[in-house]
Amino acid sequence: MNYQTFITLVYTRLSKLKFLILGIGVLVALCCFIYTKTIPKVYSSRATVFPLNASNDNAGAASALTSLLGLSETPKSFIQEASINIVDLALSRNTREAVALEIVPTLGNKSVAVLVIEEYNKRKSFYKPSIKIPESKEMLAAVGADLLKDNFFAKINKNGILEINFNTTSEALVGPVSYIFVDKISEFYKELKIKKAKRDYDFMCEKVDSLELVLASYDKSAIGMSNTTLFVAPDKLQYQLPKQNLSNEKSRVMRQRDMSAENREEALWRLQKETPIIAMLDKPDAPYDTYKPSAMLYGAIGFVFSVILTIILLIFIPLFRFIKFEIRESVFNQG
Repeated sequence: MNYQTFITLVYTRLSKLKFLILGIGVLVALCCFIYTKTIPKVYSSRATVFPLNASNDNAGAASALTSLLGLSETPKSFIQEASINIVDLALSRNTREAVALEIVPTLGNKSVAVLVIEEYNKRKSFYKPSIKIPESKEMLAAVGADLLKDNFFAKINKNGILEINFNTTSEALVGPVSYIFVDKISEFYKELKIKKAKRDYDFMCEKVDSLELVLASYDKSAIGMSNTTLFVAPDKLQYQLPKQNLSNEKSRVMRQRDMSAENREEALWRLQKETPIIAMLDKPDAPYDTYKPSAMLYGAIGFVFSVILTIILLIFIPLFRFIKFEIRESVFNQG
């Protein structure tokens, strides 16, 4: 079989079966078109959040106070905070479970987990099993968090701003869940940021309170001494020494109390300084970004690929024979 014979054979076969080829292409294109029409539209929300710091007007005073107390400056963006990775916090299972258990009043007072389970059962493929709503709170949170995992994205952009995206096939669900995500991330981030400063402040408050109780006991002892030595000679040493010792001890405790009070004020300032104010720059409100594959595009792609594949299958045997003939001819000519 030479080249001319091969071309003639291929042309003849394709000419005879051209309607079959076109029919298969149209059938596959129609299937792709119908399948694409069944794919639900995906709604996507976008929110950006940023930690607010002191304004530039108070920068001089804040710098002076920072130098006086020996403290470091507050980070100006999430990306500068090394101790807390805000993206890991946003994508953590703990955050998703907290979101899953939140109640959405505008959607029948159902939890987010119940809503996403119902949406999954409504949109799932026919070959996938339905998900039953768990009865226990722990299992409900786990299932809801697992369904939210693939629909939630967070990243830090080049300006140090946290971008949060949530995708779902329900337009009514995308907004409320996005707001809950932002609130939970902000809440957990604040808790982690102020945890150490809050512990220091509580410790100093407890220390000041305990020293106040000690001073109150000293005052009570002084009153008792004064009442018991009312009719004795005041110049006797056995009565003066306890009073002097009590007065000296009270002075020492008062100095500690004053120092602790100053440390408490510093701890309070540190707590206020460490407490971030999370501002939402872009709110996840409508109109949302939508995505749905084009049925016409998928139909055209299905038509082209099915026609090409059908042609390859129809000419496979002649092509194999032609290649086999050419290899034999080449080997024979070389020999």
